[in-house]
Amino acid sequence: MQEFMSSLDGFLGIPEEDSVAPDSARCVFLPVPYEHTSSYGQGSCRGPEAILEASHQVEFFDATLGFEPRGFCGGLATLFPLETESVDAPSLDANLCGEVASWLVRDKFVFTLGGEHSSVTGSIRAHVKHFDEVTVLQLDAHSDLREAYEDNPWSHACAMARVLDFHDRMVQVGIRSQCREERQRSESLGIPVFYGEAIQARALAGEDWAGDIVRACSKRVYITLDCDVLEPFWMPATGTPEPGGLSWLQINALLQRLCAEREVVGLDVNELSPLTEIHYPQYLAAKLIYRFLGYRFGRSTT
Repeated sequence: MQEFMSSLDGFLGIPEEDSVAPDSARCVFLPVPYEHTSSYGQGSCRGPEAILEASHQVEFFDATLGFEPRGFCGGLATLFPLETESVDAPSLDANLCGEVASWLVRDKFVFTLGGEHSSVTGSIRAHVKHFDEVTVLQLDAHSDLREAYEDNPWSHACAMARVLDFHDRMVQVGIRSQCREERQRSESLGIPVFYGEAIQARALAGEDWAGDIVRACSKRVYITLDCDVLEPFWMPATGTPEPGGLSWLQINALLQRLCAEREVVGLDVNELSPLTEIHYPQYLAAKLIYRFLGYRFGRSTT
């Protein structure tokens, strides 16, 4: 079982006098800085650390929610990063699955901060083994359903194909880049896909696009959030950006509906590739995670 960071170094940089150990915390953050197959922009292995550092600038009080989410989530603890240097992707998958499972059996809510998308499949595996009737909700610009990419079945472009190896209940949201075979695979398997441009058209028409996504999910949901689901205007710091993504307000609206109408059992955030000249993308990711904490565990006063 992973050792844990000082609260001053962990998510939010909580003062020592307010800190709790993982055994007492309800929420556990696990960084997984793995990147071996990035095919365009590089740097997702630095994403988990960048999110943790940026989270120290997030106000504890959320002005939109009207309360401090950290006060409603039962305590936060951040583990030291999982070892990724000396393991291959299948071994990482197994190691991460075991680590996450060890916290789930102790009734912890696990946040996995991943590198490239293939780094988090072990967390998804642990959650769908632990909980019944789970929909894996993929928020992403890319289908990631290739059986192999550049002769590697564990490429970041194959992350959700590896999930399909052990779980077949999936919903895809924000997709706007895929190959022909991925389209054929999603259609043949009957995977609900909410394409990015269709979401924007429905939003402009005032239609309940978020509600339809929620209704496509079963009673429990695991969210795997690739940062490129967001429009590059909001999230330029990702290896394979695609135009036509969700906005800050849209992703918030969707997460709020999911937490209100379904039991969200886990969340990972992946594919943040920090840029040296700007810091707001990692701050956005950190604030989004904190906002999610409020949706999942708190209550709004507005």
